[in-house]
Amino acid sequence: MQMTFRWYGEGNDKISLSDIKQIPGVTGIVWALHDKMPGEIWQPSEIAEVKRQLDEYGFNMDVVESVNVHDDIKIGLPTRDKYIENYKQTIRNLALFGVKVICYNFMPIFDWTRSDLFHPVGDGSTALFYEKGMIQDDYNAMAKYILDFTEKYNMSFPGWEPERMAKLDELFKAYKGVDHEKLWANLKYFLEALMPVCEETGIKMAIHMDDPPWDIFGLPRLLVDEESIDRFLKMVDHPCNCLTLCSGSLNANPENNVADIVRKHCDRIAFAHIRNVKHFENGDFSEASHRDCDGDTRILDVLKAYHDCGFKGYIRPDHGRHLWGETPGNVRPGYGLYDRALGIMYMLGVWDMLEKLKGEK
Repeated sequence: MQMTFRWYGEGNDKISLSDIKQIPGVTGIVWALHDKMPGEIWQPSEIAEVKRQLDEYGFNMDVVESVNVHDDIKIGLPTRDKYIENYKQTIRNLALFGVKVICYNFMPIFDWTRSDLFHPVGDGSTALFYEKGMIQDDYNAMAKYILDFTEKYNMSFPGWEPERMAKLDELFKAYKGVDHEKLWANLKYFLEALMPVCEETGIKMAIHMDDPPWDIFGLPRLLVDEESIDRFLKMVDHPCNCLTLCSGSLNANPENNVADIVRKHCDRIAFAHIRNVKHFENGDFSEASHRDCDGDTRILDVLKAYHDCGFKGYIRPDHGRHLWGETPGNVRPGYGLYDRALGIMYMLGVWDMLEKLKGEK
């Protein structure tokens, strides 16, 4: 496996490439053009500038995360073909610079959803938190909380673009007729249109699981469990149609067994997000450290499954806690430096031991 680290770019991330370079084992940066709106073409000159920055520190740019899909594609409007053509051109432009994997999602309106961005964990750190009782009917209140934070601290979140969030009521009306089956059909249409370009360029489209893995605010969610993943991979059965398998997103539902899914579909997992989730009896959940016993995701089982399958793809630590002075304003929620670095060392330690035991057999 190849260890990577997500970085939001110069002027958009307090963490520097110099900081990341000091984390042992990291060979690639998971990046994006975060100022691009869904549906816009990513231009070669813009991609080249990121490559220049990464080359200075010896990082590859093989994985790009958050080439966001325009709502017209998800809704299935007549204008979707224009935006699909734009997406194809972005794929071709990314291929010019050696990109191999595009991570995206197909969640209606909202990307990841949390009720508290800096929830006290109990040891002095804070973490992303989902309070089930708060994610009910009033989507405007939840969106306002997120957008007030981004405005106050001058941050942008993929999937939470202020320009889109300003039209929330309009978006909900537009999605009114989009049920699960309609969304499945629109996802199939999108991917079937892209596969020839993916085959031409060698780029894999790797869909991220829905976070959380259940319907919210009446909006359908698709990639939520083993059965839906089976359906997705059979629906467009092409080697370029792949997964970004996120252990935390899936395990927000404790009935999901991520290790089993890894063993079943390892050949179609292009990118792995590893994070740990702590469940509470009332349905709430919190992000936790990557250490297996600190959460309920069974991180050791997940890593062993990847190792047993001979996983050669890309992997990164996902959301971490905020540690050692990381507070609102000086760190992106879930994307601090320290806990993700600790997570990398934990995962590499497990992997090294599995390699050692394999060699001793």
